[in-house]
Amino acid sequence: MADSTGLTRRTGLRTVAAAAVGVPLIGTLRASSAVRVSSAEGQSIREAAVVPDLDVMTYNLRFPSTKEPHSWAARRPVMRALLRAAAPHVIGTQEGEPPQLRDIQADLGPHYDWIGTGRGGGDEESMAVFYDTRRLAPAEHAHFWLSDTPAVRGSNTWGGAHPRMVTWVRFRDLKAAGRQFCLVNTHLDNAGQYARERAAAMIVERLAAFDPGLPLLVTGDFNAAAHRSAIHDTLLGGGLVDTWDTAERRGPAYGTFHAYRGPQPGGDRIDWILATPGITVRRTWVDTFSLDGRYASDHLPVCASVSLG
Repeated sequence: MADSTGLTRRTGLRTVAAAAVGVPLIGTLRASSAVRVSSAEGQSIREAAVVPDLDVMTYNLRFPSTKEPHSWAARRPVMRALLRAAAPHVIGTQEGEPPQLRDIQADLGPHYDWIGTGRGGGDEESMAVFYDTRRLAPAEHAHFWLSDTPAVRGSNTWGGAHPRMVTWVRFRDLKAAGRQFCLVNTHLDNAGQYARERAAAMIVERLAAFDPGLPLLVTGDFNAAAHRSAIHDTLLGGGLVDTWDTAERRGPAYGTFHAYRGPQPGGDRIDWILATPGITVRRTWVDTFSLDGRYASDHLPVCASVSLG
């Protein structure tokens, strides 16, 4: 649950303060080793070892405006229906504010929780990460700001229109004998190319400090077109892959920012799910759900079903 500032508090969950550039955010804790099953053991045990795919979503929620016709009050029923139908195990969200995030948690039901904090600078938008507690348990989380002072809440030193930040969570997969992975969630600046480029470089630098044995998923609204931007090039050059490219199956390509106009075939994909190469992507798609012609956000969510390997 979150308090009025949007900061998640949980007894027993280790929270790491954002550190200075160059200091690792995660120590040397390795992801849990896969459970070995002897060939002498029964078929039922081998079948039990099969881990179901992990369903991941990235979604810019659009902040809770009161302006019609796309107020949060009007969009909330559509968001509720979309998320209940999709039922992802983990969602990296952007732009959500505390009251809106609490609405979404209530609409998802008691088996979902979230981690996030307002980005500051007079702005409580969050990079909240929602997760299904039946599948995932958080072990550690932290936040840092995309600036020259990443430990300073609300800092914005690269000329961006808004403070920008990253929220990351290290999860244990309860369906995979507690195997761990990390979900890294962000929203790059909408106005400043320089701010986006510096942010991408910082994210690559920070990810390099994570345990190399830990699978990583990176979700976000990058405000840059996949395969047509320096930001995409920088992140892939840092060792990540775009799940849209590596998926065994994918749905139709749509622009992910549609400004409430509906799916735009062949448009720019500015919302991405990136991953470390060891993650197998079964399928990926853009969710075009609408209800009576209304959309839950001015973005479409991007989804992927993955195996952590």
